Amino acid sequence: MPIDRDVLEAIREMDEPELRRLLILARARLENRGVFSAESEPEVKLRRQMVKCGKDSCTQCPHGPYWYAYWWEKGKRRSRYVGKLDEIPEMA
Repeated sequence: MPIDRDVLEAIREMDEPELRRLLILARARLENRGVFSAESEPEVKLRRQMVKCGKDSCTQCPHGPYWYAYWWEKGKRRSRYVGKLDEIPEMA
């Protein structure tokens, strides 16, 4: 289920202490559901990518950069578009 855009925007506007509290709350909720433990937390790498749109008439390709998160889950490499982030050093 996608996260509501208003929620994502509110998260983007949070300062560091607010983000830390959110992280603590999210971990606690996942632990209560039995789906999270410190050992099971995947290592997530953020990567900035340029993306081709696929349109034959496009003269601006590639577009971006766009931020993506990458991790391994059940033997498969997973990725998810993260959205706009403050400029951070590339980690992957």
